[in-house]
Amino acid sequence: MTFHVVVGAGPTGRATALELAETGDEVLLVSRRGTGPTHARVRPVAADATDAGLLTSLAEGAASLVNCAAPAYDRLPQDTPPLAAALLTAATRTGAGYVNLSNCYGLGPVEGPMTEDLPLRPTTIKGQVRADMFTEAMAAHEAGRLRFTEVRPGDFLGPDAVSMFNLMVTPFVLAEQEVVFPGDLDAPHSWTQPRDVGRALATIARDERSWGRAWHPPTCADVSLREVANRLAELAGRARPRLRRMTALELHEAARADSIMAELPEMQYLYERPAVMGTELTRRTFGLEPTPLDEVLRETAAAMATPAA
Repeated sequence: MTFHVVVGAGPTGRATALELAETGDEVLLVSRRGTGPTHARVRPVAADATDAGLLTSLAEGAASLVNCAAPAYDRLPQDTPPLAAALLTAATRTGAGYVNLSNCYGLGPVEGPMTEDLPLRPTTIKGQVRADMFTEAMAAHEAGRLRFTEVRPGDFLGPDAVSMFNLMVTPFVLAEQEVVFPGDLDAPHSWTQPRDVGRALATIARDERSWGRAWHPPTCADVSLREVANRLAELAGRARPRLRRMTALELHEAARADSIMAELPEMQYLYERPAVMGTELTRRTFGLEPTPLDEVLRETAAAMATPAA
């Protein structure tokens, strides 16, 4: 029986594990707490994925090693390198194909659509961390020490998404309260459902055409935050939302009060401009299609709704 190791039991890790399991494979789902979905072919394991020896022992015989782990946002520069080193070591020692879930940080500011073949030109600490992770793994791939590929989604959207939208927009739209967001409300962004990313990761992990490059999973829509918020309100039967751009002073005060918010100024360029992911290559190569935006928003509203004020 083919089996895979998925590291990280967040929304995308669970979605990846379920996609692999529901299509016939066994999955070892590794996380610090040992949590995961209930499925006969998914076995959650509590383990520290930065322990290279332990991760290697877990990945022995695995067809793929899929990393969906997400270090705490305010610890990403410190906690990502040891995780990356352990993943490289385990993939090298076991021969498991290494699939890394990342994002667009390593590209830096981009004019026009972000495509998979763009060079990495990070301008932030977090971007450099992501770029280093990709560059080191690609060097090992090109040297023939392992097989590697990376998947870079757009902004996460959905009922279980850990995202800026669910933190700063969804609950306020559903409660019919003012939305205050630190960025351009009308710049188009690519919105991605975690389940679609899980489907892409599972597909890419099993396909020999995937190795040696990055892929962008299909996105639900390439539209502005204002358009998504308005549509969420409409589908949820809420009043048209009042949206306002957060001032620099408000962002400064929020950053002083919260360690996660303190990380936003570094990456704010992403929210000050269009951030559209080119996904045609992935769709054409693997035949993947996204969940429709309205379906994602209906699920989000049903899961997160509170009574209207």
